[in-house]
Amino acid sequence: MPSEFELIARHFAGPTPGAVLGPGDDCALLQPSPGMELAVTTDMLVAGVHFLPDTDPEGLGWKTLAVNLSDLAAMGAKPRWVLLAGSLPEADEAWLAAFAKGFFTLARASQVDVVGGDTTRGPLNLCVTALGEVAPGQALRRDGAKAGDDLWVSGQPGLAALGLAQLQGKIELPEALVQRCLTALQRPRPRIALGLALVQRQLASAAIDISDGLLADVGHIAERSGVELRLNVGQLPLLPRGVDPLLAQRCQLAGGDDYELAFTAPAEKRMALAALAADLELPLWRIGYAAEGAGVSLYDGDGAPLPPEFMDQFKGYDHFRAT
Repeated sequence: MPSEFELIARHFAGPTPGAVLGPGDDCALLQPSPGMELAVTTDMLVAGVHFLPDTDPEGLGWKTLAVNLSDLAAMGAKPRWVLLAGSLPEADEAWLAAFAKGFFTLARASQVDVVGGDTTRGPLNLCVTALGEVAPGQALRRDGAKAGDDLWVSGQPGLAALGLAQLQGKIELPEALVQRCLTALQRPRPRIALGLALVQRQLASAAIDISDGLLADVGHIAERSGVELRLNVGQLPLLPRGVDPLLAQRCQLAGGDDYELAFTAPAEKRMALAALAADLELPLWRIGYAAEGAGVSLYDGDGAPLPPEFMDQFKGYDHFRAT
């Protein structure tokens, strides 16, 4: 059986041109670009909580990195380096090779260096620390939304939750939709280019990535910014055909695991955001606006407020309240 260090060398060591010193010593040595601030994030993925135990390891490798790069994207930071730590029940070489393939495929595509990490025996648990760079004072934060700003979301929230429901046997999706939803769940695409462009073109006032559900996550912007976010369900992306409308709407508003970006922007930026959507070939949807007040409220397609009990069915995910 290979040792811990042989496993690391065989599957997780590689060139790190963006680092002064990569894996192999007690620490990596990193040199940020002159005048840039570091953005640092970390996330864990735990078997049975964040992914099913029999999840395809190559897709899991991709997703383990993607969820961290998504946090950097939400702040408009350019990803530079990541560290990977994990506990493994056993040294399964085939599983590790597939996991590493998915992880490094996304790392190369995102121009990220894997500069270190750790491994030990234990329940399957994966943890990434990601570091990126952003110009001083330019990071997109959750506390920048102002009354009058528009509320936007990228892509198609809800697909990942539909994919999970399919895997759990809770629904049977139309055949044409199955692979699209499973890909959204297992290989989310962190919106790095969108985050960078929102900063470089000075378009957004606040942003967050959608990991726990659209309503729950935009609620963090509302709380940190001290505004009310009024979301119009009639302006949400079109729901997939062939799926129960209430289920699709629940996945869209509360499903989580999408890793799309929700952001606020001044109303005068609408034309510039339309141009950005065309440049990136990524749909951007204006789904509401910020107002004086607090929290998140829902409105129907005619702009009439929906009752609180309607919103109660769309609570996002909470690890310590989940059943």
